[in-house]
Amino acid sequence: MNGSRQIDGVDVFIEGEGAQSIVMIHGWPDTHRLWDASVQALRSRYRCVRFTLPGFDIGKPRRSSSSVQLIATFKNIIEQTCPGQRVVLMLHDWGCVFGYALAAQHPGLVSKIIGVDVGDAGSRMHLRSLRVRHKLMIAGYQGWLAVAWCVGGSLGDWMTRWMARALHCPSEQQYIGSQMNCPYFLQWTGGGARPGAAAFAPACPMLFVHGTKKPFMFHSPAWAEALAKKPGCRVLAFETGHWVMSRRPEPFNQAVLAWLGGAPAHLACET
Repeated sequence: MNGSRQIDGVDVFIEGEGAQSIVMIHGWPDTHRLWDASVQALRSRYRCVRFTLPGFDIGKPRRSSSSVQLIATFKNIIEQTCPGQRVVLMLHDWGCVFGYALAAQHPGLVSKIIGVDVGDAGSRMHLRSLRVRHKLMIAGYQGWLAVAWCVGGSLGDWMTRWMARALHCPSEQQYIGSQMNCPYFLQWTGGGARPGAAAFAPACPMLFVHGTKKPFMFHSPAWAEALAKKPGCRVLAFETGHWVMSRRPEPFNQAVLAWLGGAPAHLACET
């Protein structure tokens, strides 16, 4: 049934037809609106379930959620909106970090995974693949956002929106605020935002899509190569930045539909 409902204080939106459900989880500094084009492309064949991460909705009170709390909320959303089903997870940015943890802890809930632009970020392999200047860049923007979370208010919002513009984020500024920076604050203060730095190894088929026009990658080459060799898994590179689904919506959605439908795909760069 299409419509919306509230689960654990989160507004969940359900659109589309089909026997299989796709649960979409965004990252920083986005909302459920990140998936607008994907829902339009997928809704005639799949049931799309999406929501704004707890604490990311600027119309609601500031909220701090650990990875344990987030994964519990995701589990509740899947079980209540897709009872008795194994779902496809479509993930981006922090959504990948938490979605991979969900899949690892509750494999019975997940049939397939579509990960966008974040792979084994933070793992030993990934850190070894980065140059020193890349590590400094990561520390710089993440530290800035962690401070913006602490500052809060209009100044914290300005700091967050400034960084979003600097990183060429396509989300509308009116939906961006410092309350979205909680994962960075928890990560840098040891509050447990990141479930773990071990490289994610999916137990189900996975499509990994990433952009190539970035100063650094959020995955190691070795991880992507190993994933591409696993049966049922594919790796696709697009000549774009971090927000692949926004910058290249048509080829991205076509690739997702082809992979979900079982069409062959290969490691390739889309232009």
